[in-house]
Amino acid sequence: MDRRRRGLRYPLWCDLLRSGIVAPAVWRGAGRSYIPKETGKGVLDASYMEDCLQAALRRWGRSAHRLLQVLRELQEACGYLPSRSLEAVAGELGLPLAEVRGVASFYAFLATEPVGAYRVLFSDSITDRMQGSHGLMDQLCSRLWVEPGKVSDDGLVSVSTTSCTGLCDQGPAALINGRAVARLDTARMHQISDLILARRPMHEWPAELYTVEDSIHRTDVLLGHRTAPGAAISAARNRDVAAPGGMIAELTRAKLRGRGGAGFPTGAKWAACAAAPGPDRCIVCNADEGEPGTFKDRVLLARYADLVIEGMTVAGIAVGAALGLIYLRGEYRFLLEPLEATLVRRREQGLLGARIGAAGGATFDVEIHLGAGSYICGEESALLESLEGRRGIPRNRPPYPVTHGYLGRPTVVDNVETLCAAALIAERGGQWYASIGTEASAGTKILSVAGDCARRGLYEFPFGVSVRAVLEAAGGNEAIAVQVGGPSGTCIGADEFDRSISFEDLATGGAFTIFDRHRDLFEVARNYTRFFAHESCGFCTPCRVGTSLLAQVMDKIHDGHGTHHEIAELHSLSAALGKGAHCGLGHTAMNPVRDTLLRFAPCYERRLASTDFAPAFDLDAALASARRMTGRDDPAAHLEGDG
Repeated sequence: MDRRRRGLRYPLWCDLLRSGIVAPAVWRGAGRSYIPKETGKGVLDASYMEDCLQAALRRWGRSAHRLLQVLRELQEACGYLPSRSLEAVAGELGLPLAEVRGVASFYAFLATEPVGAYRVLFSDSITDRMQGSHGLMDQLCSRLWVEPGKVSDDGLVSVSTTSCTGLCDQGPAALINGRAVARLDTARMHQISDLILARRPMHEWPAELYTVEDSIHRTDVLLGHRTAPGAAISAARNRDVAAPGGMIAELTRAKLRGRGGAGFPTGAKWAACAAAPGPDRCIVCNADEGEPGTFKDRVLLARYADLVIEGMTVAGIAVGAALGLIYLRGEYRFLLEPLEATLVRRREQGLLGARIGAAGGATFDVEIHLGAGSYICGEESALLESLEGRRGIPRNRPPYPVTHGYLGRPTVVDNVETLCAAALIAERGGQWYASIGTEASAGTKILSVAGDCARRGLYEFPFGVSVRAVLEAAGGNEAIAVQVGGPSGTCIGADEFDRSISFEDLATGGAFTIFDRHRDLFEVARNYTRFFAHESCGFCTPCRVGTSLLAQVMDKIHDGHGTHHEIAELHSLSAALGKGAHCGLGHTAMNPVRDTLLRFAPCYERRLASTDFAPAFDLDAALASARRMTGRDDPAAHLEGDG
């Protein structure tokens, strides 16, 4: 490749600015790639950075709890967060510099060093790997002359991996400057590499690269709803006028339970928040679905945004909250502008803001906060920490969010699907909803079906449906295993396919990943252990160290050094994580290994080198270079028992 074509003689930003390809402006448009202004030495221009910071502060204010949003927008404008930008943010928000640096270093999508004009992050989820993501990444790196995990010499591009991008139904997928690009193949790798080498701004890339489909294959009461905007709000207010707490009573009658996986009764949660002391309450929509294999919230937010916001408004009316917050995962950055447009339209329709629906109505409005790449923020208390501008470290409980949530206010934190169901219940009643599903699991469940099947996408079934029925609907006829609920859920074998999707049996937040006979379940579990090690927040020692050790043991077995000692070590780590971890991530990190050891033991046994302990590090082999340098290879130059 002609190095002059890559512009290696000059700082990249200068080349782009001189050529007139781009001009300094804050990136706000969907999919727009912004190339920041730099000086002749490749250093970010201080006056431009200050302008970007002031723009972010005008949008978000100078409150410390807006820190993450200010950093996120500053990075979108500047490409990364140099040290002096963090110092400026600390000064403007009145925060210690150490705290600002701590937040910037916590989130995967924030960078304190240059990451290139184009930052390509391939999804590393097991379904993307199954579809050849790593081979495609190697192809792109080869064409761009860049090593994985590094920035090219000219600062043009970096290529690396990230955790699940929420596009498991249309992978392999990647994020390019935060923009989702799905259905990658060799042809698209060539197209993308040509666009990068030509330094084409991303808003000029072909629109079809950004196409993300809403793959819905089976609908029921939620995905097939015909609720008009405002109908659920009117019904909820009428219920509360007829009898104080009428809407909460209807939720209780419906037997609605949280759809994030834990299954806590929604009516009880709303009632606790409504009864908590304090005038200011808050509704938080948890749209941070980071569980590998889950993508239902992506579709709900893209196609059913009105229903989601309607459910939040119903919750606000029921508990007396005036503020709603949507915490949107960073991987869904491409949904931000459409969601903001929906909020604007609903305000114009009188469905958000002051006096909703009519004079004298409730006041309720919604704002959107974007995450920055952290799986742990799907845990409700870690999410609240992130909303308040801090690192997403799960809180000690009690107190619970219903009494001490966002900024210390009584707060309802509900999953996207839960809020949609609440809107349906407000309009059609609790008795109707309770008649669907099973006695302990009322209503329907949306499943994100991915993996080895003919039709990947969303399927809505009444609770109680069997795993076998889901497989038949999706064309997963050769399945030997299904991971229900993602890595933190349960992996079952073919002899258990008659089990049901329900809180009584197989509870799930929505992930349903299928593996056929061509898949190695050891490698599946190994991928999941590496995911947990990567996503551990590092707060508690059992999780921080335990997940890392778990991944190392699995790697040792993979490399051919495993023995029965390692199998015993896996069981010991399982006990330590289950008893000592601070939050659910550590408690469930062992689930994939535990389940595959139980149901697919031959996948492990055929990898064991011997029945005796074998060290993963060969010290005698490591001394070989020293022996060559000294010209010795006699027995005394080897460790005892070796050579």
